[in-house]
Amino acid sequence: MTSLLQRVKSDMAIFAHRKARGMLDGEYGSVFRGRSLDFDDLRAYIPGDEVRDIDWKASARHGSPLIRRYVAVRRQTVILVTDTGRNMAAAARGGETKKDIAVMALGVMGYLAHRHGDVVGLVAGDSGGTTALPAKGGEAHLERLLRRVDSAATLDAAPSRIEDQLEHVARTIKGRNLLFVVADEVAASPATSQLLRRLQAQHEILWLTVRDAGLVPGAPLLPPDQVPDSYSVSGSYPLLAHLARDPAVASAYATAVAARDAGRKAMLRQAGITEGEVAGSRDVVTALFALLERHRRAG
Repeated sequence: MTSLLQRVKSDMAIFAHRKARGMLDGEYGSVFRGRSLDFDDLRAYIPGDEVRDIDWKASARHGSPLIRRYVAVRRQTVILVTDTGRNMAAAARGGETKKDIAVMALGVMGYLAHRHGDVVGLVAGDSGGTTALPAKGGEAHLERLLRRVDSAATLDAAPSRIEDQLEHVARTIKGRNLLFVVADEVAASPATSQLLRRLQAQHEILWLTVRDAGLVPGAPLLPPDQVPDSYSVSGSYPLLAHLARDPAVASAYATAVAARDAGRKAMLRQAGITEGEVAGSRDVVTALFALLERHRRAG
Protein backbone atom coordinates (compact mmCIF):
# COMPACT_ATOMS: atom_id res chain seq x y z
CA MET A 1 0.00 0.00 0.00
CA THR A 2 1.43 3.35 -1.05
CA SER A 3 2.36 5.66 1.82
CA LEU A 4 0.22 8.79 1.83
CA LEU A 5 2.95 10.73 3.61
CA GLN A 6 5.51 9.66 1.01
CA ARG A 7 3.18 10.97 -1.68
CA VAL A 8 2.95 14.28 0.17
CA LYS A 9 6.74 14.52 0.48
CA SER A 10 7.19 13.67 -3.20
CA ASP A 11 4.73 16.36 -4.26
CA MET A 12 6.50 18.87 -2.02
CA ALA A 13 9.79 18.00 -3.71
CA ILE A 14 8.27 18.37 -7.18
CA PHE A 15 6.33 21.57 -6.69
CA ALA A 16 8.52 23.43 -4.19
CA HIS A 17 12.20 23.95 -4.96
CA ARG A 18 14.61 24.22 -2.03
CA LYS A 19 14.32 27.94 -1.57
CA ALA A 20 10.51 27.79 -1.53
CA ARG A 21 10.60 24.83 0.87
CA GLY A 22 12.83 26.78 3.23
CA MET A 23 10.51 29.78 3.02
CA LEU A 24 7.56 27.51 3.80
CA ASP A 25 9.41 26.14 6.84
CA GLY A 26 10.22 29.66 7.96
CA GLU A 27 6.64 30.86 7.61
CA TYR A 28 5.41 27.89 9.62
CA GLY A 29 7.97 28.62 12.34
CA SER A 30 6.79 32.23 12.64
CA VAL A 31 3.10 31.38 13.10
CA PHE A 32 3.30 31.19 16.88
CA ARG A 33 3.61 34.51 18.64
CA GLY A 34 5.83 35.35 21.62
CA ARG A 35 9.23 34.13 22.74
CA SER A 36 8.21 30.47 23.08
CA LEU A 37 9.62 30.56 26.60
CA ASP A 38 8.06 29.84 29.99
CA PHE A 39 9.15 31.62 33.19
CA ASP A 40 11.15 29.35 35.51
CA ASP A 41 12.69 31.31 38.41
CA LEU A 42 14.93 34.26 39.39
CA ARG A 43 18.69 34.41 39.91
CA ALA A 44 21.27 37.09 40.67
CA TYR A 45 22.37 39.34 37.83
CA ILE A 46 25.75 38.48 36.27
CA PRO A 47 27.59 41.01 34.07
CA GLY A 48 26.80 40.19 30.45
CA ASP A 49 23.18 39.19 31.09
CA GLU A 50 20.50 40.77 28.93
CA VAL A 51 19.18 43.94 30.55
CA ARG A 52 15.69 43.16 29.22
CA ASP A 53 15.64 40.02 31.40
CA ILE A 54 16.00 41.98 34.65
CA ASP A 55 12.90 41.76 36.85
CA TRP A 56 12.86 45.34 38.12
CA LYS A 57 10.11 44.89 40.69
CA ALA A 58 11.72 41.80 42.21
CA SER A 59 15.11 43.53 42.12
CA ALA A 60 13.71 46.51 44.06
CA ARG A 61 12.29 44.23 46.74
CA HIS A 62 15.50 42.19 46.94
CA GLY A 63 17.90 45.12 46.91
CA SER A 64 20.05 43.84 44.03
CA PRO A 65 19.41 43.01 40.35
CA LEU A 66 17.61 39.73 39.65
CA ILE A 67 17.31 38.03 36.26
CA ARG A 68 14.25 36.14 35.07
CA ARG A 69 15.16 32.64 33.90
CA TYR A 70 13.09 30.85 31.29
CA VAL A 71 12.75 27.34 29.95
CA ALA A 72 12.14 26.86 26.25
CA VAL A 73 8.91 25.35 25.00
CA ARG A 74 10.32 22.56 22.87
CA ARG A 75 7.11 21.55 21.20
CA GLN A 76 3.95 23.16 19.99
CA THR A 77 0.76 21.20 19.41
CA VAL A 78 -0.82 21.26 15.95
CA ILE A 79 -4.38 19.96 15.67
CA LEU A 80 -5.52 19.04 12.17
CA VAL A 81 -9.28 19.63 11.98
CA THR A 82 -11.04 18.32 8.91
CA ASP A 83 -14.31 17.28 7.39
CA THR A 84 -14.59 13.61 6.39
CA GLY A 85 -18.27 13.73 5.42
CA ARG A 86 -19.47 12.63 2.02
CA ASN A 87 -19.17 16.20 0.71
CA MET A 88 -15.40 15.64 0.74
CA ALA A 89 -15.80 12.63 -1.58
CA ALA A 90 -17.20 14.92 -4.28
CA ALA A 91 -15.19 16.54 -7.06
CA ALA A 92 -13.23 19.72 -6.43
CA ARG A 93 -12.79 22.55 -8.88
CA GLY A 94 -9.59 21.04 -10.25
CA GLY A 95 -11.23 17.68 -10.99
CA GLU A 96 -9.81 15.63 -8.09
CA THR A 97 -11.86 14.55 -5.13
CA LYS A 98 -11.82 17.06 -2.29
CA LYS A 99 -10.55 14.30 0.00
CA ASP A 100 -7.34 13.91 -2.00
CA ILE A 101 -6.69 17.65 -1.77
CA ALA A 102 -7.43 17.64 1.97
CA VAL A 103 -5.01 14.75 2.56
CA MET A 104 -2.31 16.63 0.67
CA ALA A 105 -2.89 19.86 2.64
CA LEU A 106 -3.05 18.09 6.00
CA GLY A 107 0.05 16.10 5.08
CA VAL A 108 2.09 19.20 4.17
CA MET A 109 1.11 21.01 7.37
CA GLY A 110 1.70 17.90 9.48
CA TYR A 111 5.08 17.29 7.87
CA LEU A 112 6.15 20.89 8.50
CA ALA A 113 5.17 20.44 12.14
CA HIS A 114 7.14 17.19 12.31
CA ARG A 115 10.24 18.90 10.86
CA HIS A 116 9.99 21.51 13.61
CA GLY A 117 9.73 18.88 16.35
CA ASP A 118 6.06 19.66 17.03
CA VAL A 119 3.37 17.10 17.82
CA VAL A 120 0.31 16.63 15.63
CA GLY A 121 -3.22 15.48 16.48
CA LEU A 122 -6.40 15.02 14.47
CA VAL A 123 -10.06 15.92 14.91
CA ALA A 124 -12.15 14.64 11.99
CA GLY A 125 -15.67 13.54 11.26
CA ASP A 126 -19.07 14.33 9.82
CA SER A 127 -22.60 14.95 11.05
CA GLY A 128 -22.72 11.37 12.32
CA GLY A 129 -19.82 11.66 14.73
CA THR A 130 -16.33 12.96 15.45
CA THR A 131 -13.05 11.09 15.88
CA ALA A 132 -10.11 12.56 17.79
CA LEU A 133 -6.59 11.14 17.75
CA PRO A 134 -4.12 12.51 20.35
CA ALA A 135 -1.16 14.64 19.36
CA LYS A 136 2.09 12.71 18.95
CA GLY A 137 5.32 13.02 17.01
CA GLY A 138 6.84 10.93 14.23
CA GLU A 139 6.16 10.15 10.61
CA ALA A 140 4.43 6.85 11.40
CA HIS A 141 1.87 8.71 13.52
CA LEU A 142 1.31 11.29 10.77
CA GLU A 143 0.77 8.49 8.26
CA ARG A 144 -1.93 7.03 10.54
CA LEU A 145 -3.68 10.39 10.71
CA LEU A 146 -3.71 10.77 6.92
CA ARG A 147 -4.99 7.23 6.45
CA ARG A 148 -7.82 7.88 8.89
CA VAL A 149 -8.93 10.87 6.79
CA ASP A 150 -8.49 9.00 3.51
CA SER A 151 -10.53 5.99 4.61
CA ALA A 152 -13.33 7.96 6.29
CA ALA A 153 -14.30 10.42 3.53
CA THR A 154 -16.42 8.24 1.26
CA LEU A 155 -19.75 8.55 -0.54
CA ASP A 156 -21.22 6.28 2.16
CA ALA A 157 -20.25 8.70 4.96
CA ALA A 158 -22.78 10.94 6.70
CA PRO A 159 -23.25 14.49 5.39
CA SER A 160 -20.52 16.99 6.20
CA ARG A 161 -20.83 19.28 9.19
CA ILE A 162 -17.49 20.83 10.17
CA GLU A 163 -19.26 22.76 12.95
CA ASP A 164 -19.50 19.48 14.91
CA GLN A 165 -15.74 18.97 14.74
CA LEU A 166 -15.10 22.59 15.77
CA GLU A 167 -17.49 22.20 18.69
CA HIS A 168 -15.58 19.07 19.75
CA VAL A 169 -12.34 21.08 19.76
CA ALA A 170 -13.96 23.83 21.83
CA ARG A 171 -15.19 21.29 24.42
CA THR A 172 -12.16 19.02 24.72
CA ILE A 173 -8.90 20.60 23.50
CA LYS A 174 -7.12 22.51 26.27
CA GLY A 175 -4.20 24.92 26.13
CA ARG A 176 -3.17 27.14 23.23
CA ASN A 177 -2.65 25.20 20.02
CA LEU A 178 -2.44 25.76 16.28
CA LEU A 179 -5.64 24.59 14.60
CA PHE A 180 -5.36 23.88 10.88
CA VAL A 181 -8.88 23.51 9.50
CA VAL A 182 -9.49 22.00 6.05
CA ALA A 183 -13.13 22.09 5.00
CA ASP A 184 -15.67 22.35 2.24
CA GLU A 185 -17.19 25.69 1.24
CA VAL A 186 -18.83 26.40 4.59
CA ALA A 187 -21.85 28.70 4.69
CA ALA A 188 -21.82 31.48 7.26
CA SER A 189 -24.28 31.43 10.16
CA PRO A 190 -24.57 33.26 13.50
CA ALA A 191 -23.95 30.04 15.45
CA THR A 192 -20.81 29.19 13.46
CA SER A 193 -19.57 32.77 13.78
CA GLN A 194 -19.96 32.66 17.56
CA LEU A 195 -18.18 29.29 17.74
CA LEU A 196 -15.25 30.56 15.67
CA ARG A 197 -14.80 33.64 17.86
CA ARG A 198 -14.77 31.38 20.90
CA LEU A 199 -12.07 29.16 19.37
CA GLN A 200 -9.98 32.09 18.14
CA ALA A 201 -9.84 33.49 21.68
CA GLN A 202 -7.90 30.38 22.74
CA HIS A 203 -6.06 29.07 19.69
CA GLU A 204 -4.18 30.16 16.58
CA ILE A 205 -6.38 29.16 13.61
CA LEU A 206 -5.54 28.69 9.94
CA TRP A 207 -8.40 27.82 7.58
CA LEU A 208 -8.12 26.26 4.12
CA THR A 209 -11.22 25.96 1.95
CA VAL A 210 -11.33 23.27 -0.75
CA ARG A 211 -13.28 24.73 -3.67
CA ASP A 212 -16.30 22.96 -5.17
CA ALA A 213 -16.42 21.79 -8.75
CA GLY A 214 -18.37 23.97 -11.13
CA LEU A 215 -22.03 23.46 -11.82
CA VAL A 216 -21.08 21.28 -14.81
CA PRO A 217 -17.93 19.31 -13.84
CA GLY A 218 -15.60 18.82 -16.79
CA ALA A 219 -17.37 21.46 -18.91
CA PRO A 220 -14.21 23.49 -19.72
CA LEU A 221 -12.38 20.34 -20.86
CA LEU A 222 -15.05 18.47 -22.84
CA PRO A 223 -17.23 19.33 -25.84
CA PRO A 224 -20.75 20.32 -24.72
CA ASP A 225 -22.33 17.14 -26.12
CA GLN A 226 -19.87 14.96 -24.15
CA VAL A 227 -20.31 16.53 -20.72
CA PRO A 228 -21.98 13.84 -18.55
CA ASP A 229 -24.81 14.35 -16.10
CA SER A 230 -23.74 14.43 -12.45
CA TYR A 231 -25.39 14.50 -9.04
CA SER A 232 -25.09 16.24 -5.72
CA VAL A 233 -23.46 14.09 -3.03
CA SER A 234 -25.13 16.11 -0.29
CA GLY A 235 -28.69 15.65 -1.56
CA SER A 236 -28.25 12.73 -4.00
CA TYR A 237 -30.28 14.58 -6.64
CA PRO A 238 -29.26 14.66 -10.33
CA LEU A 239 -27.61 17.66 -11.99
CA LEU A 240 -28.58 17.36 -15.64
CA ALA A 241 -25.85 18.78 -17.85
CA HIS A 242 -28.20 20.30 -20.45
CA LEU A 243 -30.09 22.19 -17.72
CA ALA A 244 -26.93 23.24 -15.87
CA ARG A 245 -25.62 24.83 -19.08
CA ASP A 246 -28.69 27.04 -19.34
CA PRO A 247 -27.50 30.68 -19.00
CA ALA A 248 -30.18 31.55 -16.43
CA VAL A 249 -29.35 28.54 -14.27
CA ALA A 250 -25.60 29.19 -14.53
CA SER A 251 -26.09 32.86 -13.61
CA ALA A 252 -28.23 32.01 -10.58
CA TYR A 253 -25.68 29.41 -9.45
CA ALA A 254 -22.77 31.85 -9.80
CA THR A 255 -24.68 34.45 -7.78
CA ALA A 256 -25.38 31.94 -5.01
CA VAL A 257 -21.72 30.82 -4.89
CA ALA A 258 -20.50 34.42 -4.73
CA ALA A 259 -22.90 35.19 -1.88
CA ARG A 260 -21.79 32.10 0.06
CA ASP A 261 -18.12 32.94 -0.48
CA ALA A 262 -18.61 36.53 0.66
CA GLY A 263 -20.46 35.39 3.77
CA ARG A 264 -17.78 32.86 4.71
CA LYS A 265 -14.93 35.32 4.17
CA ALA A 266 -16.68 37.99 6.24
CA MET A 267 -17.38 35.49 9.05
CA LEU A 268 -13.74 34.33 9.21
CA ARG A 269 -12.41 37.87 8.93
CA GLN A 270 -14.60 39.08 11.80
CA ALA A 271 -13.35 36.16 13.92
CA GLY A 272 -9.73 37.10 13.13
CA ILE A 273 -9.07 33.84 11.23
CA THR A 274 -6.84 33.75 8.15
CA GLU A 275 -8.34 31.81 5.23
CA GLY A 276 -6.86 30.38 2.08
CA GLU A 277 -8.41 28.51 -0.85
CA VAL A 278 -7.24 25.62 -2.97
CA ALA A 279 -8.73 23.94 -6.06
CA GLY A 280 -6.24 21.11 -6.61
CA SER A 281 -3.41 19.27 -4.88
CA ARG A 282 -0.83 20.87 -7.16
CA ASP A 283 -1.76 24.24 -5.66
CA VAL A 284 -1.48 23.15 -2.01
CA VAL A 285 2.14 24.18 -1.31
CA THR A 286 1.66 27.61 -2.89
CA ALA A 287 -1.67 28.11 -1.13
CA LEU A 288 -0.20 27.13 2.25
CA PHE A 289 2.76 29.45 1.83
CA ALA A 290 0.40 32.34 1.06
CA LEU A 291 -1.82 31.38 4.00
CA LEU A 292 1.07 31.27 6.47
CA GLU A 293 2.47 34.54 5.14
CA ARG A 294 -0.88 36.33 5.50
CA HIS A 295 -1.32 34.95 9.02
CA ARG A 296 2.16 36.08 10.02
CA ARG A 297 1.54 39.59 8.70
CA ALA A 298 -1.85 39.75 10.40
CA GLY A 299 -0.26 38.71 13.69
